[in-house]
Formats: sequence, structure tokens, C-alpha cells
Amino acid sequence: MVPSSVTPDAYEQLRPLAFSIAYRMLGSVAEAEDVVQESFLRLHRAEGVENPKAFVGTVTTRLAIDQLRSARARRETYPGSWLPEPVVTDSRPDDESVSMALLVTLESLSPVERAVFLLHDVFDYGYDEIAGIVGKSRDNCRQLALRARRHVESRRVRFEPSREQREALAGRFFAAIHDGDVDGLVALLAEDAVMTGDGGGKAAALRAPLHGAAKVARFLLGLMRFAEKHHYTLEPAEINGQPGAIARENGHVVGAMTIDIVDDHVTQVRSVVNPDKLTHLT
Repeated sequence: MVPSSVTPDAYEQLRPLAFSIAYRMLGSVAEAEDVVQESFLRLHRAEGVENPKAFVGTVTTRLAIDQLRSARARRETYPGSWLPEPVVTDSRPDDESVSMALLVTLESLSPVERAVFLLHDVFDYGYDEIAGIVGKSRDNCRQLALRARRHVESRRVRFEPSREQREALAGRFFAAIHDGDVDGLVALLAEDAVMTGDGGGKAAALRAPLHGAAKVARFLLGLMRFAEKHHYTLEPAEINGQPGAIARENGHVVGAMTIDIVDDHVTQVRSVVNPDKLTHLT
């Protein structure tokens, strides 16, 4: 719904920014959509707004900070591993800021640290503007951004291959799963590969992350046998800027998987099967 006092053109121009901030803050499409809607409702009710872009960016960030504070309490009791809601992306230049790896890393920051880092390092906001948004001093924001950046850098993937190399390896990886080639799959996985599943207590998933190439390979082939038995289709897709696949049953999305590739090996496999996190894909 577009608020009546916001022109369709203004809405279409501002909504991508608002959603981009909210999704990176929350890791949830549904929660991000709610925040965006509330931001535009407040713009609709406000009077004399000279800079709608600044207004929407500020309100979206503040609402996302509040939402994240309450969401973190829920995630502490979340059944099994929590992963962000997957989004299908296109083949634009790589945008690490939407990757599963980064979104998972950002979960360990405080809501304000996360906001400051994203606004400065991803959205190019200046520290003076950020200070006004989060209610901190300029120097305090610089320190928060520095601390967050160090945290992110310490966990950032090194020696990631080019997009072409990544897509070629991903093709071999999913082909090995489809063919039931356990040796080929083990060879493509890093020795210390990790697989994480998110079922949210509503779908069968790994209770805890699985470690080691052989264990991950066997589990993936077991998933493939299950998928074939239930006539699931597995479609290659770019998810959160990374190679991945979407599983469908009679056209209905039942799972989304992403892989991280480093040094010509798959290091991380993340599988989201919680139905609440897949409705926007369907």
C-alpha cells in the first residue's frame, strides 16, 4: 500500500533504500516489510518534510533498531540454528552486504553497532548524519563503526574466487549432489566444511551445525534421495548474492540453500527450510 500523500514516484524511489536498510538490519523479509510500511505511514502523517529520503532513512533505521532488540530475545530461544530469510538476487556486481555470511556475522553486533556499520560502510552515510539518526555523538559513532568493522573483518572470507570461477564450481557441486557422487562431493568440499540448517522447529533440519567434508557430503546425498522420493525439483539460483538452489514441491518452495566458496572449495552450506522464511519466495 502506498500512503496517499506519498506520490507513487517518490514511493518507488525511496522504497528500495528503506527495504535495503531494514533487511540488512533484521535479516528478515517479513520484518523488513513491516518496518518499511511503518516508515512510509509516518512520512504520510508528518508535515513539512523537506527531505523525504533523509526522513525515511532515519525512521527506517530507528524502527529497525527497536525491532532488532525485541527480535534478539526471540532468537535466543529459537529452535536449532537461526539463519536469515533468503532472498533471490540477480547478477549485479557482487554485493557482500546481503550475503548470508555477513548477515550471520552482524547478528553478534549490538543493534546500534549494526546500524552504524551498515549506514557508513554500506550506504555511505556520513558520521554527522549517522549521529543524528542513532542519537550518539559523531566520535562515538566513529568508534562504534571501527569496532564493528574489526569484528566483520576478522570473520570475512579470504581469497574468494571470481564470479565465473564460483559459478563453475557451484555447477559441479550441485551436479555431484544430483548424481550421488560422494567422492566428487567430498573433493569439492573444504576439509573443515560446515553445514547449517534452519527449520525453526517447523520442518526437519539439522539440530546443530554439521562439521567435516565427509559428514556434510553424506548428509547432502541423503537430502537428495529424500528430494527424489518426494519428487522435489532443485533449481539453481543466486541467493543473497551467492550460488545456491531452491527446492520446490509442485511449484511450492520448500527450501533454499546457499554455499560459500573459498580457495576453490565449498566452505559453508546453509539450508533454510523453515516455511515461515520461504513464503516470499513462493
